[in-house]
Amino acid sequence: MTAVTTAEKLAELREKLELAKEPGGEAAVAKRAKKGSTSARARIHALVDPGSFLEIGALAKTPGDPNALFGDGVVTGHGTINGRPVGVFSHDQTVFQGSVGEMFGRKVAKLMEWVAMVGCPIIGINDSAGARIQDTATSLAWYAELARRHEMLRGLVPEISIILGKCAGGAVYSPIQTDLLVAVRDQGYMFITGPDVIKDVTGEDVTFDELGGADVQAQRGNIHKVVDTEADAFQYVRDYLEFLPANTFDDPPIINPGLEPEITPHDLELDSLVPDADNVAYDMHEILLRIFDDGNIFDIGEQRGPAMITAFARVDGRPVGVIANQPMYLSGAVDTEASDKAAGFIRFCDSFNLPLVFVVDTPGAMPGVAEEKNGIIKRGGRFFNALVEASVPKVTVIIRKAYGGGYAVMGCKQLTADLNFAWPTARIAVIGAEGAAQLLVKRFPDPNAPEVLKIRADFIEGYNLNLATPWTAAERGYIDGVIEPHETRLLLRKSLRLLRGKQISRVQRKHGLTPI
Repeated sequence: MTAVTTAEKLAELREKLELAKEPGGEAAVAKRAKKGSTSARARIHALVDPGSFLEIGALAKTPGDPNALFGDGVVTGHGTINGRPVGVFSHDQTVFQGSVGEMFGRKVAKLMEWVAMVGCPIIGINDSAGARIQDTATSLAWYAELARRHEMLRGLVPEISIILGKCAGGAVYSPIQTDLLVAVRDQGYMFITGPDVIKDVTGEDVTFDELGGADVQAQRGNIHKVVDTEADAFQYVRDYLEFLPANTFDDPPIINPGLEPEITPHDLELDSLVPDADNVAYDMHEILLRIFDDGNIFDIGEQRGPAMITAFARVDGRPVGVIANQPMYLSGAVDTEASDKAAGFIRFCDSFNLPLVFVVDTPGAMPGVAEEKNGIIKRGGRFFNALVEASVPKVTVIIRKAYGGGYAVMGCKQLTADLNFAWPTARIAVIGAEGAAQLLVKRFPDPNAPEVLKIRADFIEGYNLNLATPWTAAERGYIDGVIEPHETRLLLRKSLRLLRGKQISRVQRKHGLTPI
């Protein structure tokens, strides 16, 4: 028997590796080209630093199955983004439609264990039909195995999902457990059951876009960012990671500290940005752009609960989490979606040691029957709980309205904020002047009588001059100072420097409980 030569072994290896590059063969390549989509490996290479990707498990396939294909529907490996390590996997739609089989599950599970060991982010590029029907219980078992590992990673390292195709059935349960979901418009979809199944079971007619389109899911709070192209998705993730540490024990990158150490013309613009009339809206982003480094505000989840802005920014080169009201939408009232959005963001920032900056202009909780039905009480309670639970430095700036529960939950000192400041335009009160006046005139037989309207107008003027001001809160120490708006940027810098070594002790227990 002739021994196999080294040259023949090398030829066999090259043949297998070539097959592994396109396991589905020419037919799969043609199908992908017809759809105009890119391969699983090409997507990874577009995300990570050039030349940094090290693939693991390219030759894995289901044991004992003569029809098994290399890779088993997923490409896994390690790379770097902006020079820092990441783990990454990408579903291969050309192999069993990217569905989960045994070796698929083993490969991703191994990657999740690796990122836990080295302490680096993990990124999943999702384009999957869900569970592999022909694998029955095996597929379900590996879905559960991956879910268990998500719990291990949650709050330890950043977990990111990019949705570049149909993310159906069981395939949604992995990305929804991650910290950030980015989807491409008119390309990325998420749903448990597709339109055909829904039609068969319930009789409802619904399109893919209505059911699980990227914009629809973003409004529901299931996707944080919708972009127009795959390249935009990859760039958003690269930029996102620049604000975060590799893990909860690490520090995030510090970029351009010490810029503009003196008052600038942009700072002085803050003195005239807030309208004199309380009921006139303005874009809160105009303020945020001027009080953080480089005018760089990185919005997270802007399509969900737009009355609340959640974003990353930098103070003195160091990343912070920003929670701000948006007067352009619902006057900045805190509704159910805004509450959930802020609570989740606060807990995330606390997990990765990002200080929190609250920028306040809110009339309080959003009133209405729909809000009560949607659980504004329990969702507001979760917002309160997240704020108190967070141990990172917390600084609050009250720009204009801070009424009722909105004052409390937007970083008040009594809910553990460390330093609180107000602009002279701040109005801190249980209720706004208009609302208080309405309660007053209800007592008169004819609220619209001329003399009653005069009483109402005088009451509003007196209320705004004497009650809804920052002075009472300052006198009692509920805020630490009333400042000129143009001082805000440099004051944030000083405040967070003072709080950099903050430490608190907690009552020992197994873990806290989320309200209801």
